[in-house]
Amino acid sequence: MSRPAKSQWNFGELFEPAATRKVYSVTEITSTVRRLLEQHVGSVWVAGEITNLREQSSGHIYFSLKDAAAQLQCVCFRSDARESRHLLQDGQKVLLQGDVTVYEARGQYQLIVRAVEAQGVGALQLAFEKLKQKLNAEGLFAPERKRPLPRFPQRIGIVTSPTGAALRDVIHVVGRRQPSLGLVLAPARVQGQGAADEIAAAIGLLNAWSAASERERLDLILVTRGGGSLEDLWAFNEEVVARAIFNSRLPVVSAVGHEIDFTISDFVADLRAATPSAAAEIITETAFASRQALAETQTHLRRLAQEWLAEAGAEIARLVQRLTRLHPRRQLQEQEQRLDDFRSALVRAARQGWRGQRMAWEHAAQRLVLARPSHVIARRVEALAVVQRRLRESARRGFDLQRQSHSKADLRLRLLSPMNVLERGYSITSDEATGQVVRDARQVQLGQRLKTRVREGEIRSVVERATPKSQ
Repeated sequence: MSRPAKSQWNFGELFEPAATRKVYSVTEITSTVRRLLEQHVGSVWVAGEITNLREQSSGHIYFSLKDAAAQLQCVCFRSDARESRHLLQDGQKVLLQGDVTVYEARGQYQLIVRAVEAQGVGALQLAFEKLKQKLNAEGLFAPERKRPLPRFPQRIGIVTSPTGAALRDVIHVVGRRQPSLGLVLAPARVQGQGAADEIAAAIGLLNAWSAASERERLDLILVTRGGGSLEDLWAFNEEVVARAIFNSRLPVVSAVGHEIDFTISDFVADLRAATPSAAAEIITETAFASRQALAETQTHLRRLAQEWLAEAGAEIARLVQRLTRLHPRRQLQEQEQRLDDFRSALVRAARQGWRGQRMAWEHAAQRLVLARPSHVIARRVEALAVVQRRLRESARRGFDLQRQSHSKADLRLRLLSPMNVLERGYSITSDEATGQVVRDARQVQLGQRLKTRVREGEIRSVVERATPKSQ
């Protein structure tokens, strides 16, 4: 046999032969890691936030638990954590108790969840819902037990911190809308350890104080504080506070936090207000509306009174003017003026009549002078006699008419004259000093000197007694 040819790449004993290697399978490595995790980590508590939650039809729940830097795959089997598995929700921060192991089919380590607890706010929210369900089942939230607030409260009790913004807000609103409303403060801490007990004790104290006081009874109680986190407001979610509100003999208004905040005290109270200021506005609503209505009524009445006084003043001015025109002295003056006019007219008529006659006579005389014949003179004399007779009759009728008119005017003047009243037996009494006419017995005083004018003369007298007509 021929020997095989040597390769040109044969380096002889230049390198040492390779060492023997231990090779593992994937299954062996995965099993080893699983065993090491279960032995050295085992059962643990892990805190984090749930994400990517998926619930299978089998009842198993798969999700990831994450923090700021890493994620951990988790599985909660159907038979595990039955009492708390409802806490498994996306975004929920939880505490998980379970076993760290490896899911060999994927080579993925995971936590098999055995128990679930809410973490932080989640735990408080769980407690809130649990107590809410309990108290609701007992009837503490029943609408039929809610009492209406007094429409016009005179004095209210306040349970809050004496240094908090809530009290300042309530005082400001009450001072602006109903300054007369009395405020009785029962100071209490509104957050922190022991705050709930102090709030409950303050509610009981106000009830006892109101019951023992006869003149300073309270109409309602306001339980309030400003906004804050769920932890800050937690005192108002305690059962002891809820029981104190439920057992209060006085209506209770709860105003805790802001509009978005709801506490157990809100559900138990007779009325819930969104903020302390809103509570003060609700309590003072009727009184404030009444004050506004009263102010509007006063303004309206004042305007009506001013309008009535203006109209009355104008009417009085018209009556005074009318009385002035109807006064006997004014009428007498007007009649005297008319009489003067009649006299002047009579004189003018007489003068015009005589002037006309004289002119006619002069004209006739001139014609007589121009016409000498005797028969013309005779006719003219006869005609002149006729004219003279007619003139005399006309003048006489004119004088009679003027005399009748003058007599009528004189008669009217005598009828309107106060002296004519005296002719009928009446008298006129006036103050001797001022001349003012006495029309009412209430115008005179004892000892006052009076002057009474009668038909013939005057009588002087002194008042000894004055009896008004109504007496």
